[in-house]
Amino acid sequence: MFLKIEHLGIAVRNLESANKLFAALLGTEHYKQEAVEREKVTTSFFQMGGSKIELLEASDPESPIAKFIEKRGEGIHHIAFEVEDIRATIKRLKEEGFHLLSDEPKPGADNKLIAFLHPKSTNGVLVEICQERH
Repeated sequence: MFLKIEHLGIAVRNLESANKLFAALLGTEHYKQEAVEREKVTTSFFQMGGSKIELLEASDPESPIAKFIEKRGEGIHHIAFEVEDIRATIKRLKEEGFHLLSDEPKPGADNKLIAFLHPKSTNGVLVEICQERH
């Protein structure tokens, strides 16, 4: 079951300057910055009521974020939905015919288990599902 929009992921070339821009825009500082080595990315989170903005900077030129920016430029990378049970949601989505990028959830930033749906099965939008790790 989808609970809410957890965050919007925004690909940026320079996290430091993007943090300054979004702090000025939103009127608040980021609350967390975290490297996710597995994904070759450094993230920064801003809280917005019940949702978040996640800024993503590539830490490797071969990372998915670096390739995204090279192809499309900076901007919205993905939308993430919080789910009640990520494994049950993965199973249901696969049964519904959605193409997932992995069959099992993996550790992500901000203490989450995550999985992505391929944009070809979601009208061109990269969708992330996530669940708080216990």
